[in-house]
Amino acid sequence: MRVDRTISSRVIREAEIIAGTGATVRQTARLLGVSKSTVHKDMESRLPELSPSLFKEVAAVFARNKAERHLRGGEATRRRYAHRQNGLN
Repeated sequence: MRVDRTISSRVIREAEIIAGTGATVRQTARLLGVSKSTVHKDMESRLPELSPSLFKEVAAVFARNKAERHLRGGEATRRRYAHRQNGLN
């Protein structure tokens, strides 16, 4: 699969953000103004071809984020109910 230069630079930029900051797919997508699907496709399909070593770093971050996602979800629910309790909807 051949990836053009603009896509390649986007993929590398996404990967550097994820590897460097531990950002989630959603955070990365929001930061760069692309969809979650785009980030996921880039990381899973395009990155291994462009930079196998960076792919390993991103895969490690993804594994950590996946293991912690139930904690982030619980925190979001706690904040939502705290706002409701304070009448802030």
